[in-house]
Amino acid sequence: MSQPQSKLPLFYKKPEALDATKHKTLALKKGFGLQFTKEINAVPITMIEMPQICHFYPIAFSPDANATPVAILGLRDNENLFLNEKAHWEPNCYIPSYIRRYPFIFSENPENDQLVLCVDTDKSVVEEKGEQRFFTDDGTATALSKNALEFCKSYHAAAFQTTNFGQALLKAGLLIDRSAEITTPNGKKINFSGFKIIDESKLMELDDATFLEFRKNGWLPFIYAHLFSGAQWQKLSFLLGKNLEKSAA
Repeated sequence: MSQPQSKLPLFYKKPEALDATKHKTLALKKGFGLQFTKEINAVPITMIEMPQICHFYPIAFSPDANATPVAILGLRDNENLFLNEKAHWEPNCYIPSYIRRYPFIFSENPENDQLVLCVDTDKSVVEEKGEQRFFTDDGTATALSKNALEFCKSYHAAAFQTTNFGQALLKAGLLIDRSAEITTPNGKKINFSGFKIIDESKLMELDDATFLEFRKNGWLPFIYAHLFSGAQWQKLSFLLGKNLEKSAA
């Protein structure tokens, strides 16, 4: 499981705090699409999404200290199996909120701990004097900006809960390193590694106090969602097989 090495959050190239003066005529490009996800094989997800995610993607956990849950989108580096050549997502699949949030994001103001709405100002995403402006002529936030603010608020709250969840799983010793060998329909073997999963045997051996704490925190459904998502590895194998057939044609 690989991600681009960058200090910026995944996908973001030039995030700037939205400012009514500086960005008065700036607009979101219409239909910039999902092309930005083309070379990503895993994306962060929030805990509350896991019951939906588990029906479409395998769920794993990042190998770092936060143990962030991620949806696996591909089995090879720089390949998102859910995005086709026309930059359309696989039909009838839930799209993770991290992707739907883009190009907006919150940043913290170190002076007062307030959250500031930012937008990626990369030219592939925004344009001057377009139809989908962030501010009106008098500097008032448009419905686009207001909706983005509310979405980012919800996402930020869910991400905070998710961090606590992942760290608790790690502390309880439930996460183990895992690699997978996938065999595509045409017999090709793909090795996929660099992620963690919940060990079912360790979950069964969890002490009563910790299990009750997890239940009290409402985390059990999300643990089970992760376990159920293991069935989706077969779907990834199928999608990769389709891609390999197209390449060979």
